[in-house]
Amino acid sequence: MVFHMKTTLNVDDTVMAQLKREAARQGRTMSELVETALRNLFRAQKKTADLPPMPVFHSGGTLVDIADRDALYQAMEGR
Repeated sequence: MVFHMKTTLNVDDTVMAQLKREAARQGRTMSELVETALRNLFRAQKKTADLPPMPVFHSGGTLVDIADRDALYQAMEGR
């Protein structure tokens, strides 16, 4: 069984005008568009929260101080 709840929202006049135009263009109600937009928002938030953690690796440390130009060239070119 599906329940619908009536509520009151304060929406900026320009956003409301865009919503009315888009609803008319799509032949849908404003409520349908708002509900779809909210579902998409929540779905997008869930997807970002479900991402696996970034991999972690240990490189063994640095081989050369990159601030030391001569040491850096020697490490790169084998001089």
